[in-house]
Amino acid sequence: MLLLCQQKEQMVEVKNLLKQERVDYILAELQKRYPNPPIPLDHKDPYTLLVAVLLSAQCTDERVNQVTPALWELAYNPFDMALQSVEDIQAIIRPCGLSPQKSKAIKRLSEILVEQHGGVVPQDMAILETLPGVGHKTAGVVMAQAFGVPSFPVDTHIHRLAQRWGLTNGRSVEQTEKDLKRLFPKETWNDLHLQIIYYAREHCQARSCHGLVCPICTTCYPNRKHPKKIKKP
Repeated sequence: MLLLCQQKEQMVEVKNLLKQERVDYILAELQKRYPNPPIPLDHKDPYTLLVAVLLSAQCTDERVNQVTPALWELAYNPFDMALQSVEDIQAIIRPCGLSPQKSKAIKRLSEILVEQHGGVVPQDMAILETLPGVGHKTAGVVMAQAFGVPSFPVDTHIHRLAQRWGLTNGRSVEQTEKDLKRLFPKETWNDLHLQIIYYAREHCQARSCHGLVCPICTTCYPNRKHPKKIKKP
């Protein structure tokens, strides 16, 4: 009889979590691990954050933080930056990659801020997206981290994990953002997008976990046997 009971217990299958169960677990787990997630890019104000996020495109935050002190010595506000030459800006930011485009964008957006906004970074998503070199994600980061406006900027880390965790179909970054905004409470968005990034870097990297190793993936999908295929943005 004892042997039969043990065999029945072994036959009990651990089920994958339902979507709402995954959402609740992910929120709790990330809050426990990263209760006060810091902004990874060093900055002084909305303008320096805007420039730093622009520089982070296809570049690590660590590299950006190594480069920006010299850039701020050259100019740390749009009035002074607008007076610098593209060549001088490019010479400093070259290690970040895409320096020809980024240096032109930094100079021109600085000129626009001076000419049209009194040197102040506008607290408006639509206006930010019209600035040179500033896409939807960059604008979202500035709105969230500089102004505290609920936003959910999705980078490659978030796009990857949202698919591994079964929160989106991964058809596009835009769709991932819509899906995550629908699933998670608005008041959690600004911290949550940072928490997911930190977790992705530490536990659920692109070439290691594959949806099979990290604590959140294995808790959400204990029955997953094969790597989760990810649709890249």
